[in-house]
Amino acid sequence: MKVVAIVQARMGSTRLPNKVMKPIAGVPMIELLLDRLSRSRELAQIVLATSVDPRNQPLVDHVRELGYACEQGSEDNVLDRFVQAARKHQADVVVRITGDCPLTDPELVDECIRRFRTSEVDYFTNTSPPTFPDGLDIEVVSVKALEQALLESDKSSDLEHVTPYVRESGKFRTGNMENDKDFSSLRWTVDEQADFDVVNAVFRHFSPDDHFGWREVLALHQSQPQLFAANQQLIRNEGALLGTGQKLWKHAKQIIPGGNMLLSKRAEMFLPEQWPAYFSKAKGCKVWDMDGNEFIDMCIMGIGTNTLGYGHPEVDDAVRRTIDAGNMSTFNCPEEVYLAEKLIELHPWADMARFARSGGEANAIAIRIARAATGKDGVAVCGYHGWHDWYLSANLGDDENLAGHLLPGLEPKGVPKNLRGTVFPFNYNNFAELEALVNKHDIGVIKMEVVRNMGPEDNFLHKVRKLATERNMVLIFDECTSGFRETFGGLHKKYGVEPDMAMFGKAMGNGYAITATIGRREVMEAAQSTFISSTFWTERIGPTAALATLEVMERVKSWDTITATGLEIRRRWQELADKHGLQVDHWGLPALTGYTFRSPNALAYKTLVTQEMLAKGYLAANSVYVCTEHTPEVLDGYFQALDPLFKLIRECEDGRDVSALLKGPVCHGGFKRLN
Repeated sequence: MKVVAIVQARMGSTRLPNKVMKPIAGVPMIELLLDRLSRSRELAQIVLATSVDPRNQPLVDHVRELGYACEQGSEDNVLDRFVQAARKHQADVVVRITGDCPLTDPELVDECIRRFRTSEVDYFTNTSPPTFPDGLDIEVVSVKALEQALLESDKSSDLEHVTPYVRESGKFRTGNMENDKDFSSLRWTVDEQADFDVVNAVFRHFSPDDHFGWREVLALHQSQPQLFAANQQLIRNEGALLGTGQKLWKHAKQIIPGGNMLLSKRAEMFLPEQWPAYFSKAKGCKVWDMDGNEFIDMCIMGIGTNTLGYGHPEVDDAVRRTIDAGNMSTFNCPEEVYLAEKLIELHPWADMARFARSGGEANAIAIRIARAATGKDGVAVCGYHGWHDWYLSANLGDDENLAGHLLPGLEPKGVPKNLRGTVFPFNYNNFAELEALVNKHDIGVIKMEVVRNMGPEDNFLHKVRKLATERNMVLIFDECTSGFRETFGGLHKKYGVEPDMAMFGKAMGNGYAITATIGRREVMEAAQSTFISSTFWTERIGPTAALATLEVMERVKSWDTITATGLEIRRRWQELADKHGLQVDHWGLPALTGYTFRSPNALAYKTLVTQEMLAKGYLAANSVYVCTEHTPEVLDGYFQALDPLFKLIRECEDGRDVSALLKGPVCHGGFKRLN
């Protein structure tokens, strides 16, 4: 009976890339593992099994240089990789060792092999239940059992993790070795940087001896627990429970502050510890995660960027033609002129346009130009206008702050304190408050969202326009979110109020980065008296995508479609609430519609909806940013899936514990809604 250890390793680890080749005291971790394992007396051979991914070539080359056999197979079907390696080396029995366990003890391996023989089983381990420290996991399995598992199971988790079918199908004889004391809470494996730091500290302690036993490590753990503290909060075998996207998100938070570039896309905003976080592709209103799971997006649709759906063919084809022709050169792209002409045509009050690639930039551009035009620093704001210093400076004050403007409790650290007293928030539909600010402070600019949730009352917008005109102030409408959702252009067209400047973004490029600031000539020309300039504002893809998007929008009248769909979604949410005796508050533009359960447990209910809808194949929370691909059939499936969850929430309102239904923490609260 030939017993072969197959060490499973690859370079493409999601949580800690290239970890098996990370050096410990100058020696790659995989080399230390193989060297320790070579002390086994019961093994006939050691083989490293990796995948055909080209990233693994440095690992393959190094292991072969050390004199060990190395086989390459499927990236995802690791069970097949094991079977092929076992067959090639005429193994009768395989000892499965993972490359992230450099503290593997050869004496423990030998004991498991001996007990496998004497127990006359198909599979033997020291992990069922686990009583040894995590990182000493050993599985001994007959090759015949692995071949049968490969033949009978096509479940992705069985293929990825090699032995689940053997362990769980009930078709094989199994055995387990338990330690006399349970040390399973100790973590000696390497999945994340904190794990590597701990293992590195262990090897440094015993250096130059690399062949210490597990009981010596245990004694060190008990005498110097501080060496092991860094990773003790991590969960045993978490990798088997997490999807690829979840693993990548954990890693991202270690190397990217906050994990990503946008608060609204952080996993904690949806479903902490369970949200797939990353996508592999998107089309229409569907998104596929990194494991190939398909979801219907009844959520934020790229934060409202794709009103025509993901990957619209006409828009994408226009972009491809631009890529083929060249995206950047020393010359300017003509498309920015064509786009300026189109936006001015849609807004006859405007004479000029400037372009950027993000909403925060467009807002900053507008403020710079308006301040230059008026010669005044003071700005009155209503709503959310991005992350730049000029806006967050409102939170430097003691009384006036942005708590009512989507950013409650935000500390503006890093914003120069000398900007205090330059930005003054006011509340929507409270004209008296705005008028008092203007009377009290030297304000030259009024900047506001036309509507976020509730529409104007008592001619609010007209009064603001009149005040700005009388006081010679620049009125700016921030339409980065609202533009092209209810009209073909700015939402202000619906209310018959013309600003002096307006910004557009999000929907204008259907997923491609492009924003615009348009305005009256006498205001916009002030841009020439200051400095506003950026290299990548001159790339060609953004304006090309915008022109194609506007062309499709105009032809299909997308704003009418998404508004009608949003109103239908809102009606059916209310219908479900009435059916189950729940109270909900509706908010947002129809095309950016949302609801909130009127309950102290509202955030927990939102989390529950996201959790259960994800299991049903939907990205869903308590809002839908509508696109033209949200067809009646899509809506029917969504509400059919949602109905039993409203029933479940009714049970929670009647006393059932919602926390017992959640598989993880409650999601974080997002931006505050404006009334």
